[in-house]
Amino acid sequence: MNINPLLQDFNTVHQTPPFNNIKTEDYLPAFIEALDSARADIAKIINSKDEPSFENTVLALEYAGPQLEKVSTIFFNINSAETNDEIQAIAREVSPMLTAYSNDIVLNDTLFSRIKTVYDSRNNLNLNPEQIKLLEDSYKGFERKGALLTGEDKERYRSITTELSKLTLQFGENVLAETNAFQLHLTDSADLAGLPEAIKSAAAEVAKSEEKEGWIFTLQYPSYVPFMKYADNRELRKQMYMAYASRASQGNEHDNKDIITKIVNLRLEKAQLLGYQNHAEFVLEEQMAKTPAKVGEFLQDLLDRSIEFARKDVADANAYAQKDGLKESFERWDFSYYSEKLKAQTFDFTEEETKPYFPLDKVIDGVLGLANKLYGISFIENKEIPVYHSEVKAYEVLDENGEYLSVLYLDFFPRKGKQGGAWMTTYGDQYIKDGKNVRPFVSLVCNFSRPTEDTPSLLTHNELTTFLHEFGHGLHGMLANTTYKSHSGTSVYRDFVELPSQILENWGNEKEWLQMVGQHYKTGEVIPDELVDKILASANFQSGYQTVRQLSFGLNDLAWHSITAPFEGSVNSFEDAAMAKTELFPAVEGTSFSPAFSHIFAGGYAAGYYGYKWAEVLDADAFSLFKQNGIFDKATAASFRNNILSKGGTVDPMELYVAFRGQEPTLDALMERSGLVNPVNN
Repeated sequence: MNINPLLQDFNTVHQTPPFNNIKTEDYLPAFIEALDSARADIAKIINSKDEPSFENTVLALEYAGPQLEKVSTIFFNINSAETNDEIQAIAREVSPMLTAYSNDIVLNDTLFSRIKTVYDSRNNLNLNPEQIKLLEDSYKGFERKGALLTGEDKERYRSITTELSKLTLQFGENVLAETNAFQLHLTDSADLAGLPEAIKSAAAEVAKSEEKEGWIFTLQYPSYVPFMKYADNRELRKQMYMAYASRASQGNEHDNKDIITKIVNLRLEKAQLLGYQNHAEFVLEEQMAKTPAKVGEFLQDLLDRSIEFARKDVADANAYAQKDGLKESFERWDFSYYSEKLKAQTFDFTEEETKPYFPLDKVIDGVLGLANKLYGISFIENKEIPVYHSEVKAYEVLDENGEYLSVLYLDFFPRKGKQGGAWMTTYGDQYIKDGKNVRPFVSLVCNFSRPTEDTPSLLTHNELTTFLHEFGHGLHGMLANTTYKSHSGTSVYRDFVELPSQILENWGNEKEWLQMVGQHYKTGEVIPDELVDKILASANFQSGYQTVRQLSFGLNDLAWHSITAPFEGSVNSFEDAAMAKTELFPAVEGTSFSPAFSHIFAGGYAAGYYGYKWAEVLDADAFSLFKQNGIFDKATAASFRNNILSKGGTVDPMELYVAFRGQEPTLDALMERSGLVNPVNN
């Protein structure tokens, strides 16, 4: 008889997932058995003859189904980082099963009645603040998931949530398939004009790995972005741009436009069933912003402050292009290319110049060292901890007193089974039970340039910032210290969750830290003052354009989720209207942004994408305190840890922020940091 490793106690270092023993065929039977076990836990609560109490109802629900949570967490993380056709097929099969299980909990009248009984007597139970928060969140969670619905409405809610679980999964699969499907295969070296040697070498490695001559460029970030910045061949830049900007919108089997229509209409119907005007109103009730109107005002305020800067940024790049000999109209596939040339001329600097000074291994040391400097924590690589791919590194994380704090997995390079972008996730969250502080397993997943035969993985300064961002999320998980898993680490409002990540990016623009981490991969030379000065001088280059681009994504998201009647029109026309006031270029026929907008249609950012800019306001204001007290000031770092990172979702975010900062934030620090404070001279 085969023993399923997913259903056993993990006999590994710190009881981490035994990736080396898990086979794809283990997942489905593990789900089935774990679902049965979880249902038994729920049934025990429902069928209890004892009077409902915090312990036998709310706390019992918090701890129900641990095996299912364990299997689900491992499986869906692998589906993002190392998937294949078999895993995707299992995901499509189990997602409706998990939705049904969730619905069986929140739509059970008896269980909700028990929760409500405890909730109604909450003022007489002598609960501590974390217990009160768990009780309030549990009750509100049931309400927001349909517990008050009756009859046909309740059954319709079940149907909607099941269908959404399938559609959002399919959306992400389609984007991955479209990203992997395209290759620009070049065999004429003349087509490589303008490209840095490192980029050409990486493309040659890809071609070699596929037993082809020449060079292969893909839509993966480390290939696509530098190609658009440096390739002299305008037609090839256009070809790459069109492939990237038309992903999942080409009318083939991976087209997401119909899926978008179904998703937004189902989200609308669900919100209206629950008594809200639209999905944005439903989501934002549980965010710092509170209402769609507040988000709209916030985005418009930022747009009003930045649009003229953005127009000047585009005009400057266009003017440079005309002087450089561009005869055709200035198009989207020209912007990165001529912007990079203009940046090089203005600052005598290109992003590629930073790469030799940021070899990945040294950057890892520098980023982990920053955490040590701020929080006293240390990282020890442990090759005994199983990993899900040979390229993944695993570390034990120790607190300043040497106590075990967390496991950290680092996964850096693109693969065909890996979603694009960068993210932080966990394979187990922190919580305290029976006097034991169960520590988390945190994973950071990125897509950086691979090493080649003669060069290690080298990061641009921008990629260094990406690493800092995800590591900031990681610290939020690793330093969590809450009683309940529901409140642990990044389990906070979506428009607050980016504060810990975005504040850490600030160190990437601090000379003192850059010269600690920057070291030439060949000579060991510390990154010179002159180059650091150029990085810092160019930090706000075209920040107006970057701000408006980000705002366009937030406006697109808000528009899709503010509809109050079912959507029936053209996806392209809708997004054009939603993003019109941020538009800086002529429209390009055959392209569409929304069908590849995984954050809102496959991830957790629906009606929440504005949160990146919202949290930028917080992080700019918060970092000003570090600037005031010293960027490595341990007292300031301790305050940030104790008031923000360790608290998770136990307290309202603004209360946490004010406890750290001493005041509520304003836009001023962000606008000053971004260089968007002086009028644009036309």
